[in-house]
Amino acid sequence: MFAWTKRGLVFEPARRGVGGWMQHSALTPTPYRLNDEAIRVYAGFRDAQGVSRIGYVDVLAEDPLVVLRVSAEPVLEIGRGGCFDDNGMILGDVVQAPGGLHMFYVGFQRVAKAKFLAFTGLALSSDGGESFQRRQETPILDRAPGRSTIAAVHSAMWANGRWRLWYAVGDDWEQIGGQPYPRYHIRYLETDSLDRMPHEDRICLLPRGTEYRIGRPRVYRMDGRYVMVFTRGNVTGEYFPGLAYSDDGVHWERHDEALGLELSAEGWDSRTLCYPALIQQGDHWLMFYNGNDMGMDGFGVAETAAVHVDGAAHVHA
Repeated sequence: MFAWTKRGLVFEPARRGVGGWMQHSALTPTPYRLNDEAIRVYAGFRDAQGVSRIGYVDVLAEDPLVVLRVSAEPVLEIGRGGCFDDNGMILGDVVQAPGGLHMFYVGFQRVAKAKFLAFTGLALSSDGGESFQRRQETPILDRAPGRSTIAAVHSAMWANGRWRLWYAVGDDWEQIGGQPYPRYHIRYLETDSLDRMPHEDRICLLPRGTEYRIGRPRVYRMDGRYVMVFTRGNVTGEYFPGLAYSDDGVHWERHDEALGLELSAEGWDSRTLCYPALIQQGDHWLMFYNGNDMGMDGFGVAETAAVHVDGAAHVHA
């Protein structure tokens, strides 16, 4: 079982934002190690209209409450009008692989008869993550039977010449208080080329009980097993992380009670916790995460004691 110690709110865009594109929120904070001294946390920052663009906050690895640098401009702008990412984006994953630093991101588009559509894009960086260029203006993971509204990659691993991808899939909506909320679950696929996404995939986790959505899967290797942290929501309004284990990355068992993260008594993460992402730092692990209102106040960090990392597989952030 994990035992997390909360360190506090790391970055509050409303107070420390660097421009009109960074008015509030820091959605799906995703850590990436720059070097021994610094961790870069990519996130989706919202403007006054609520449209998110991807930027970063660099923090001191030894003390992630210390902010070293904030991106002056987005590293990736919203897409051209009419494209799948013309109304904002959130982070999926950032992975070093042949061809450069790969950013998987989720683009949002507003349409007349649904709340939104969300599909996966890919951008590459050749300058160490200071800026990214779209590989194409269309999704790399798009609509298909069973995923008519959402196909959102949130974890990617590159090993032995193949990509392993974990993502959220949505096909319909849950009506709560007369408002539509997206229904989604977690699936998996693998491919030797991001140009050729197979239609065949595998279900990893489905909602259970009163849940109607389970998503934002983040997958790691610890103690020779795969560990997934994710976010689950139910019809009564709970929005909280979960935990699952797997021997192969495909078949999963949930152990939500073992996550060991609790709501705070008051403040920015007192009502909901969501979108956790982990990175190893020395002999312990850091968790960057959002709190109330899906990250309206920014992102915070918690830390836990050492967990052995399987040497056969790198830990991605």
